[in-house]
Amino acid sequence: MAVADTPLADESSTAQVQRRDYRWLRFPEPLERQYREDHRANTHGFVRMSLVVAFITFTGFALIDHWVINAVNHTPDLVRYGLQLPILVICMLATGRRFYLRWHEPAIMVGAPLFGVGTIIMTCYAPVANIPLTGARLLLVSFFIYFMLGLRLRNALFCNFLIVICLVVTESLGLIPAAIGTYLTFALLCANIIGGSGAYALELANRTAFLDRLSLEEMAARDGLTRLLNRQTFEFRARNLWRTATTLRRPVSVLMIDVDYFKRFNDHYGHQAGDECLRRVAAAVRDAIGPGRDELVARYGGEEIIALLIDRSAVDVEAVARRIVEHIGLQAIPHQASIVGETVSVSVGATMPSTDASMPFNVLANVADKALYTAKHQGRNRCVVLDPELVSGNLALESEGITRPEARALLQRDADSLHGTAAV
Repeated sequence: MAVADTPLADESSTAQVQRRDYRWLRFPEPLERQYREDHRANTHGFVRMSLVVAFITFTGFALIDHWVINAVNHTPDLVRYGLQLPILVICMLATGRRFYLRWHEPAIMVGAPLFGVGTIIMTCYAPVANIPLTGARLLLVSFFIYFMLGLRLRNALFCNFLIVICLVVTESLGLIPAAIGTYLTFALLCANIIGGSGAYALELANRTAFLDRLSLEEMAARDGLTRLLNRQTFEFRARNLWRTATTLRRPVSVLMIDVDYFKRFNDHYGHQAGDECLRRVAAAVRDAIGPGRDELVARYGGEEIIALLIDRSAVDVEAVARRIVEHIGLQAIPHQASIVGETVSVSVGATMPSTDASMPFNVLANVADKALYTAKHQGRNRCVVLDPELVSGNLALESEGITRPEARALLQRDADSLHGTAAV
């Protein structure tokens, strides 16, 4: 099957997830990780406010308990100030900007069940007549975990499950009268059903909104015809990737792909046929490059496509460049106006992998562009791979007064001197 005939070949991962069923509140990676990071970042302010509310209610109940409930000993106060108050303090500190993304969720996952267990212990030491009053706070704890701490439903369910189990164990040990314990357990289970249902609907809505926002961002970032990245988005992302990759010593390569005699194709077959040709070429280029998490492919302008490859060896880069030329040839798109052959072909210019942080990204792109010109000069329908460290010095020739034909001649001489870098 031709690449262009593959169903939904140009569909983004976001669009694929939108078409599928995600009612189990789980996206495929890396989208799930991206959603979690986005959710934590968006709920930061709300979580801090919620913990302030928790401090206020904690203080209120501390005052009311000493007025209304007369505990049989000092254990409730030890639990309140020795366990629950430190939990609130730690969770609040974990919302600091330096710690939030890494420590907030672990702190809540440990602190929330312990806070509920503390409430159960305080219930055990309340006078029998006041046990329902103290135990009723478990309902507040349950709803607080579901809606106020920025937890995903799975995590909130886990925390509340531990609290329910602790309450059942406490009742089975006779620390709470059986009738009251059964009543509290049933009320807590009902609270979990109601709270869990509401939390499910809220998270489902959040995930849907997240996908919708990503979809809009992708629409703005992509070329409407080829569904590749547009030039502006590519240049912004490529420079960021270049800085990160060179810092981590990850090799980066740039490929420039140009359709041979595309103007003649448009003049001969018409612009609608030209658009279809570009769509098929774009799909073939994506297929030839293959999937890469950090790699970028964009329509750079007109019939020109640019790609940025990460962590590819020199052999891999040349293989990709060859594969692009071959894949376009396999498309067998008629091109009677071409001088190269009877079907559409492309010329590819590529750079050897580079980790040189001192070389600006635009220089690397210019080397790829020079390699593309060399491929065209050699007869088109081929690829040329140049070493940016050997070629980049010639990029200043024109600015030093050397004419463009002279610069091209010098570039051609350097390209021909590179062993094994030109491939038909």
